Amino acid sequence: MSQGSNFVDYVKICCRSGKGGAGSAHLHRDKHTSMGGPDGGDGGRGGHVIVKGNAQLWTLLHLKFRKHVIAGDGESGGSATSTGKTGRDEILEVPLGTIARDAETGEILFEINEDGETRILTNGGRGGLGNWHFKSPTQQTPRFAQPGEPGREEWNVLELKLLADVGLVGFPNAGKSTLLSVVSAAKPEIADYAFTTLVPNLGIVAYRGGRSFVMADIPGIIEGASKGKGLGIRFLKHIERNAVLLFMVPADTARTIKEEYDILLKELNEYNPELMHKPRVLAITKADMLDDELMEEMKKEIPTELPSVFISSVAQKNIDQLKDLLWTEINKQ
Repeated sequence: MSQGSNFVDYVKICCRSGKGGAGSAHLHRDKHTSMGGPDGGDGGRGGHVIVKGNAQLWTLLHLKFRKHVIAGDGESGGSATSTGKTGRDEILEVPLGTIARDAETGEILFEINEDGETRILTNGGRGGLGNWHFKSPTQQTPRFAQPGEPGREEWNVLELKLLADVGLVGFPNAGKSTLLSVVSAAKPEIADYAFTTLVPNLGIVAYRGGRSFVMADIPGIIEGASKGKGLGIRFLKHIERNAVLLFMVPADTARTIKEEYDILLKELNEYNPELMHKPRVLAITKADMLDDELMEEMKKEIPTELPSVFISSVAQKNIDQLKDLLWTEINKQ
């Protein structure tokens, strides 16, 4: 598979729940009873369409070509007040961080954040009541029962927003993929051209004492991404679920460090102002190109409202110091 083909973060599916089974209008008869009372059972519930969290998944690829999901119908009730069989439920397993929306209104129905968590996306129809429910002193042998409720058919959207402790934010060629490849076992594609990363990559970063945290490499943002330019707008949503944002600015930027940081911050703010409340750390990358004198000069233009560090992924410079900063911010939450 190509890099872009195995990551799917948006699917639109038609969900049809099962219809409920009809209640039974049976009257009890056996060799000893010729005119028994009502004993018709209830119809079975129609099958639900259910969404279930699976921590082993990280993409919606398995649902990409499944446009129609159809649950089973409930069966009719029987004699001796026996309830009909419940319709078959359809279970859609999704990665953690998946949001379910109504495709027509855009309303958020729920989100899945825990392994094994289940939520009903489309309810199955209720089974009809059997005739034994309707017996009374004045109507001792009702010869009617309820029909089952019809199932529902609706279009829904499942949308994945990656859950990670640290999200990497930066322009293309800021060194995000290189950092992820150095601090984790992830192997993102790395090259010296814009938009090397076309899909988000996740990596587990080992920390002191056997501890670890999850880092997400988000595809590069460009100026104007929040207005739909480039690839950024498609993946900005993945930054929403990260506990800490690591801003990465290369030491060889044509702008000043503060100017580039401010542009990144502006794009996030225009996309979602709530992102401004997330903890932030600034890493100046490719610091192996700087001597001590130049580094001291550049420190004067670094924003002072957030912790910062000069790093070099290739030379392994200050990587442990960066991990310490990130771990501190993560555990403030």
